[in-house]
Amino acid sequence: MDDQLRVGLIGAGPWATTVHAPGIADHPGTRLAAVWARRRDAADELAGRYGAEVADDPDQLIDQVDVVAVAVPPGVQAELALRAAQAGKHLLLEKPMAGTVEEARRLAGAVADNNLASLLMLTLRFSPEVIDWLAELGKLGGWTGGSVQWLSGALLGGKYAGSQWRQDQGALLDVGPHAFDLLDAALGPISEVLAVHRADNDLWHLILGHADGASSTATLSMRLPTQPTVVEFSVYGARGHRTLAARQTPAQQAYTAMLDDFVAMVHSGLRTHPCDAQRGLHLQTILDQALLKLS
Repeated sequence: MDDQLRVGLIGAGPWATTVHAPGIADHPGTRLAAVWARRRDAADELAGRYGAEVADDPDQLIDQVDVVAVAVPPGVQAELALRAAQAGKHLLLEKPMAGTVEEARRLAGAVADNNLASLLMLTLRFSPEVIDWLAELGKLGGWTGGSVQWLSGALLGGKYAGSQWRQDQGALLDVGPHAFDLLDAALGPISEVLAVHRADNDLWHLILGHADGASSTATLSMRLPTQPTVVEFSVYGARGHRTLAARQTPAQQAYTAMLDDFVAMVHSGLRTHPCDAQRGLHLQTILDQALLKLS
């Protein structure tokens, strides 16, 4: 128990309630110590489930924990996470990391300057089937292209449809970071957004250039009445064609795997990871390029 990291959770929405809070409370290396949310009644209810304190404001929460986990909209996350980093607190972050590239750059810089552990909750990257798929691609090599289709009706109804930032920004900012991260991991760093088109029903088509000469495409929407959600990645090249179908690992299990890595980072002094704050900054630049192409 003495080695458990005290974690403060900022946010009490659906994702914080179903993934962050139970994951932190159930993991042997962490303890949910405090909760703060804009709505005090939501924070009271969530904290009460796990015997956590309710903070009166974010700064009070930051003062009493070792780690701050953030589950709020991107623009809000950037400012609160920066305050936590400047106070020397390790960070568990959501994607996208910020509302702008400059916000993401300041946050990533504060994490580095204060020698902090940080992880971005890129759910797919902590799923065993994805880890195995990327390992096979890396072993074989020779991939020159790829694509992703991520089509859902999540913004047409359900527990996340009431999220204003998701409604405003759509699939690009919500599932886009997952899609770009995995294409980037499979084919090499995305260096340029070559073309973008967005239809009225939140249907995005993007063409991406990768630093090693590969190219890829992404088709994204969260306003298509598809049941079940379509999530499919593929790559092709000298070794043929490899496909990764829809995610099989539940988000809660992926979150536990992320906490395994995070706890080890904090205790070992390791501060770099494929899904750390620097990764968040890289993904933020891709989102920014896409939005600039669209304008």
